[in-house]
Amino acid sequence: MPRKVPKLWSNWAGNQVCAPFAQERPASEADLVRIVKEAGAHDRRVKVVGAGHSFTGIACTDGHLVDLSAYDAVLAHDPAKHTVTVQAGISLSKLCEELDRRGLALENMGDINYQSIAGATSTATHGTGTNFGNISSRIVGLRLVTGDGSTIDCSADENADVFEVARVGLGALGVLSTVTLQCVPAFRLHAVEKLIPVDEVLDDFDGFMNSADHVEFYWVPRTRWALTKRNERTDDPVAARGKAREFIDDIVLTNGVFAVTCRLGRQWPRSLPRLAKHMPSASANNDYVDRSDKVFTSPRLVRFYEMEYAIPREAIPEALNRVRALVERLSVPISFPVEVRVVAPDDIPLSTAFGRATGYIAVHVYRGTPYDQYFQGVEAIMNDYDGRPHWGKMHFQSAATLAPRYPRWDAFQAVRDRLDPERRFTNPYLDRVLGL
Repeated sequence: MPRKVPKLWSNWAGNQVCAPFAQERPASEADLVRIVKEAGAHDRRVKVVGAGHSFTGIACTDGHLVDLSAYDAVLAHDPAKHTVTVQAGISLSKLCEELDRRGLALENMGDINYQSIAGATSTATHGTGTNFGNISSRIVGLRLVTGDGSTIDCSADENADVFEVARVGLGALGVLSTVTLQCVPAFRLHAVEKLIPVDEVLDDFDGFMNSADHVEFYWVPRTRWALTKRNERTDDPVAARGKAREFIDDIVLTNGVFAVTCRLGRQWPRSLPRLAKHMPSASANNDYVDRSDKVFTSPRLVRFYEMEYAIPREAIPEALNRVRALVERLSVPISFPVEVRVVAPDDIPLSTAFGRATGYIAVHVYRGTPYDQYFQGVEAIMNDYDGRPHWGKMHFQSAATLAPRYPRWDAFQAVRDRLDPERRFTNPYLDRVLGL
């Protein structure tokens, strides 16, 4: 009888592909436990995938690939403490809707809402804001299925050593089953989006990044412009852009026109510098008020590859100017803007913001575009600032280069050795970045 050919799995960007032995879709914690025990009985690996939005091979496996998309319920809500407990597969978009119905919101978010809460927190996904941490820093409790199929509850008061490291666990400690999040009362944001010369932003970087609760900007390569966005908490009523304006801004301009620019640039690279000069003028200035998650996030329909580095906040102006100089020297023109954000420090051992006020520089290329020269050049710059790569985005680091950048590296490894001594949850990416 012919051997069954495994069904291929690929991530959102299409740059990671694997052929798992089995693709599982659990609906309960009992299903998770069964999958882990079955894998253990046959000496197979287990990896979990949420939305597949990581650009690395962090979810790839030749064993059991566990798709959590059907494991996405809200399990508990404490109105007095503003906490919710959710199954780990819930998407950020569904979570925000569920929170809003309960009069709650996430304190901070990144710019997309496709990811599962497990994927977002396990890779230290972040938004922006001087006084706000990443999403993982708002975890107050979690439950893991460990390497032998047993479960463990963790919080600051229970199994505290596991809780400390598992908030950013990279999927290396077990299957994240449930997460309890500290939320805040629902709020609105006043968004102001406008073009500002990038040199003006960098000349008073701290002043600019502190000018609102949540501030970010995108430098458009080979231009003098930064596309800036400042979001301030407000009691003003909703004054949204309107469906037509939102469609034009988010779909037609941000995705449609930009996709055409990327395709033309990939086919005729020499035209890209001229096309880039028109990109800022295509992005209209905006001023509106809306529900927090609707301001934080926006559609991302253009597929790309991304690298992002966390460095000390004070190093951002110098590092970005070096990236700008690198872009001018590259033989392959760059179409995607370079994104800059900041977050508050936290105490999670493998968080990219551990122990320091952090700035992030993210670089992207259109899917299918050669990226090695660009990404390796950016990484070389970030290495000079003790840079920590986003765990779900592309980089060329290894355990040997990463360990010195994380003061609590050994604490994570000790918990990993205890919870998964047989390395049930490893794969080639984790072997590279965490060590064999």
